[in-house]
Amino acid sequence: MGRKEQIKGKCLFCGHEATRAGMGKHFSKCSPLQEKINNSAKGKGKQQILFHLLVQDAWGGDFWLHMEMNGSAKLEELDSYLRYIWLECCGHMSNFTIGKQWGDEIPMRTKAERIFKRDITLFHTYDFGTSSETLVKVIGEREGSPLTKHPIVLMARNNLPEVSCMKCSKVAKWMCQECQIEHDESGLLCDEHVKNHPHDDYGEPIKIVNSPRLGMCGYDGPADPPY
Repeated sequence: MGRKEQIKGKCLFCGHEATRAGMGKHFSKCSPLQEKINNSAKGKGKQQILFHLLVQDAWGGDFWLHMEMNGSAKLEELDSYLRYIWLECCGHMSNFTIGKQWGDEIPMRTKAERIFKRDITLFHTYDFGTSSETLVKVIGEREGSPLTKHPIVLMARNNLPEVSCMKCSKVAKWMCQECQIEHDESGLLCDEHVKNHPHDDYGEPIKIVNSPRLGMCGYDGPADPPY
């Protein structure tokens, strides 16, 4: 069996496209990012440890983020970021644990610099009913000034994975939850086949967005970064 093709993403500083692992290697060669780092060093921002995080959905890996987080920021700020860009639907509870889902829980007010070290992995769970699980791995760190006034900087993100309409071979743009839940079908529909789709007991088909929580517990986006 052939290996699954890895989903590429885009560097938000220069537009370069690479796989999840390839992107981590790209940043040291990204001229716009290195220039931004150099300029921040000349500013008045407080020097601190900054952590390069690789964030991915725990069970698939198609959805991933590269981000830099201030060491002085708290885990609750990372939790808020993940909720906004990937997870928030109904205000569910969430937590961080060490290494695995049922590991030791870490208080949300813990500062990144107190828990993060190279190669450590945190497990984030949102919603303890229809749960979404996320891995947060530290893959690098640097000492310097933050790139922005915000505690987290999004550096790269996966491209929206392309999926096929269940009625034809065109790219699907919509998802019918009733098809998934009641009829054991993918529910994936292109722009043509979503027209006059007969199922509406679960509401109209929802737009496919760049999040691993799509369709879970009514989640339908926006899947945009908060800043």
